[in-house]
Formats: sequence, C-alpha cells, structure tokens
Amino acid sequence: MGIVHFGDSHLTSSDFVITGGGIVGLATALRLQSLHPGARISVLEKEPAVARHQSGRNSGVIHAGVYYAPGSHKARFCARGVSSTRAFCDEHGIPYRICGKLIVATDAAELERMGTLETRARANGIVIERLSGEEARRLEPNIKAVGALLSPTTGIVDYGRVAERMAELFRDRGGEIRLDTEVTGGAESEAGVRLETTAGEISAGKAVFCGGLHADRLARAFGASLDFRIVPFRGEYFAIKNQPEDLVQHLIYPVPDPARPFLGVHLTRKMNGGFTVGPNAVLAMAREGYTNGIISVKDLADSLSYRGFWKLMRRNAGAAAEELSASLVRQLYLRKVHKYCDRIRLQDLAPYRAGVRAQAVGADGRMIDDFVFVRTRHALHVCNAPSPAATSALPIAEHIVDELLA
Repeated sequence: MGIVHFGDSHLTSSDFVITGGGIVGLATALRLQSLHPGARISVLEKEPAVARHQSGRNSGVIHAGVYYAPGSHKARFCARGVSSTRAFCDEHGIPYRICGKLIVATDAAELERMGTLETRARANGIVIERLSGEEARRLEPNIKAVGALLSPTTGIVDYGRVAERMAELFRDRGGEIRLDTEVTGGAESEAGVRLETTAGEISAGKAVFCGGLHADRLARAFGASLDFRIVPFRGEYFAIKNQPEDLVQHLIYPVPDPARPFLGVHLTRKMNGGFTVGPNAVLAMAREGYTNGIISVKDLADSLSYRGFWKLMRRNAGAAAEELSASLVRQLYLRKVHKYCDRIRLQDLAPYRAGVRAQAVGADGRMIDDFVFVRTRHALHVCNAPSPAATSALPIAEHIVDELLA
C-alpha cells in the first residue's frame, strides 16, 4: 500500500501522531509503519525516555490469559499476545523465560474458587492443569497448598526492554520520537488533529492517544464523552533477599477473591535473578504517585470528587482498609505472603520500585474490567489498558490501527 497523507499539507506535520511512548503506543507506531512505510509518523512522549510508567513498572509477567472473561478484549488479545510477545523477543534477541505459574489454594474456600477459575481458563482455550496439594508441593516444596492450577505457558520478560527495542526499530525505520513533549491541549477539525504541546503545535491527519494514567483527560480534551474516570492505584512491591535461587521455580499466585478487585500479592521470579512479592493496591495520591510522599492536589481532587470512586470504596471498604493497613505495616503485608510461603521473613523484604495502575472506574463504582477504546472523528483513544496490556501490546496495536483506518 502506498503512502496515505491525511489533511492539507500546510496543516500537517505528520500523517499519524501517537501520544504516549509506552509499549502500546510504540507497538502501534510500528504497526502503522509496517502498513504505511512512507508515512510521516511521530510518537510524542512527555518523559525523557520511553516506558517510564506502566510499561516499565510492572511484574514483568507474560500472562497466559487464565483470568479473563471469555470473549472479552482481554481474553482474545492476551491469547494472541503470548505468542506474538515471544516471537518478537526471539526475533530481536530479548531474553525471556517460560517458567510457568502456580495458582495456589490454601484452604477449602479457595479450592472451590479455584474450580471456577479452571473452568474460565478452559473456556479461553488456555492450557491448564489441576494439581492436588501433594502434587503442588512436590513441584514447589517451599509453598503451602491444598491444591493448585498449573499454567505452563506463563512466563517473564523485561517489558521496559521490549519497549526500548520497539523504539529503536521505529527510529531505524524512519519514525520520529519526540521526548520531553507533553500534549497540553488541542482540537479536531475537518482536516485532522491539532495538538498543543510543550514543544509547540503539531498537526496530523490521524492520532492515537495512549495516555495511560492521563487517558481520560486527553480523551475529554479532544471531545470524547466518557462515563468513567481513571483512578490511580499504587501497587507496592518488595524484593526478596536472603533466600536461595531455588526458593521457587514457578511464579506463585494466590487464588483471587472475587470480592476484591485485584489479583493479590504474588511471588514472581525476575529476569535478572531473585524474586519480588507484590503488588498490593492502595489509592495513589497522584496519578504518578509512586511513593506516599508524592501528592497532587488536582489528581486527588479528581478521585475524591468522583461519585464513582466513593461507590467503589463503599463496595470494597473492607478490602481497601486491609490494603491500606498492609501498606503501612510491613508485618501485615508479609502475612499475605505467608499464606502460601512462610519461609520469607520480615528481614527478607527489601525496597523495590512501585507501579501505579491506571484503572477506569465507572460512575456506578465498578472497575471496568476490559480494554476500552474510544473513537472520535480523526483519533482513537486507548482509555483503559490495565494488565495484561503489556502481554497483549502487539495484538492491541493491530486492533487500534484497524479501528483508526476503518
């Protein structure tokens, strides 16, 4: 296909512009570049480097797709994302490891919920194996379990490194990445999209917004009507020290509690060796509030003035109080880990970087549990891309481009 130029030439500095240099934005840039190799494509990133937020601050898990509702974007894109992520890493020499995951039940109630999870995994076509407690402990002697599900295709990778390689490829093929360039406003017109940025005004025929923690603000700024708001939840991790390299061979996850909105604290192997435990989930005082000391009056007001937030808190008051207590008292955090691994001691927990989830919450107080894409006249906004967005980045990019050019 030949070059497609959108809009009048005197208005357009790019044919396509992508706001956000995370893994989804960069995968989208590569997809557009592969379909339109002669087009002028720019990626705008407000940080001095790519993948500074959710793409570089996560568990690094290549998810198999066990948890997601059959037929959802998450289920469909994750199923394709596992193979596409591995293929990308193989092609570009990025190390990864398919270590498998055990989802462990530690009591009768969790064992019952584990059965429901197994049914969902099979409905998604995921390879899954049910283990007895004895079989699970034989695989992982340092883990407590009365039963488990084994997901053999789950793996680990450094998604920051994947994103950096995507950026290199995009630049090498003629794409432009403008760092330290934040979108502050703009509008759509008949000709295309005009973006006001900290580096000046940019015009383009088509735009993709992968704004992550600021996705809802960007969408509204360009005329989208939304019935949800991004609420930031900090996920805190600890690195594990003083433990042997064979503490566990698999990733260890608890059976999720359907009464709680997140998956729970899990024990994860890392590509550079060692382990982490986490994340928990506490309200962040800023959309980029990676520590307790970072407070944004604007961001906090956005959360606290939103009726959907208070409905969410009422529905999850007990869980929210428990998460906050565990954040403040390390012994309570460790108690979550001791449910399945009591070898880890308080002195084994070392500081590790936190992440912040950009979670879309509806006006009814329910977390939106799927990827959300919103179209405007000349743009597509990625408004909700929580886990497994990193695993699913390449299939998500295909979907974005198909929608944008439809």
